Amino acid sequence: MAVGAQLTTISNPLATPDQLTTSSSQLDGLSSDLENSIRYTGALLTQAAGILLRLPQEIIAQAIVTFTRFYVGPEGDSFRDVSAAALYMTAKISFQPQSTRSVLNVYAYLLSSQFHGFNSHPHGISKEADPGAYYLSEGDYLSQRSKLLLTESLILRTLSFTTHVSLPHHLALTYLQTLGTLPSVPTGSSKALARRTLAHLNTALLSPQLLYLTHQPPALAVAAIYLAAREVGVKLVNREWWEVFDVDREELGFLVVGMGSVAGWAAEERVKWAERRCPLTAEEAEVEVGRRKAM
Repeated sequence: MAVGAQLTTISNPLATPDQLTTSSSQLDGLSSDLENSIRYTGALLTQAAGILLRLPQEIIAQAIVTFTRFYVGPEGDSFRDVSAAALYMTAKISFQPQSTRSVLNVYAYLLSSQFHGFNSHPHGISKEADPGAYYLSEGDYLSQRSKLLLTESLILRTLSFTTHVSLPHHLALTYLQTLGTLPSVPTGSSKALARRTLAHLNTALLSPQLLYLTHQPPALAVAAIYLAAREVGVKLVNREWWEVFDVDREELGFLVVGMGSVAGWAAEERVKWAERRCPLTAEEAEVEVGRRKAM
């Protein structure tokens, strides 16, 4: 296999500066903070749907990256519909495909009035829930199925059919083994380090700085290891080990700050939207923009 082909498997297409500053949502009049809130909520919705569909985290993470990529492109659509289509499309080309009915049923449940909120209440549905509130009739299913497939084709066209997403999770574990911190017989500290590393990589999917769209998987893996090692108290080699993985100090510092700040930013988002649901459709976004202008 050629070296170029090997490198392609651990690299991703990155967003350009113009895409980051002139996304379709911003061109439609959304402020950057509202766009970040909606994108964050859409990513949480994708994560929650993937969990209910019992999909592995790898597929869910790839779907979130695809969802995020779409919104730095020239097209715009309902965040809710794009979330469902990205998850359906990613699962379809994986070893665990899902039917359109399963995906739409899960989204109907998550977005129903009976659900307590996928971004704040992990226990979900109340004991007095009315199943009719999230029941998808045959007519609604056929209508939403058509919308799901149309949105899938829109995503593919916007991304020029580039659906490849390389994740840093496996790389991070390989790097930990290379650094000698993940032995063949794991210790308590090595397990804690691996868990924190993977947790930071999953949290980075929600970053308002779009870390997965601006940095390659090796840099993300190195930053997650560096941050996790500091938190767990595991001492790594004294030398500038990140340079072995082709990551410079400046990029490492930016990513460490970015990953470390996601939890605090997410807490602020939960407080901001505690009293009302974050908009996930174009109509809901217009109402929110109008509400802010009237304040």
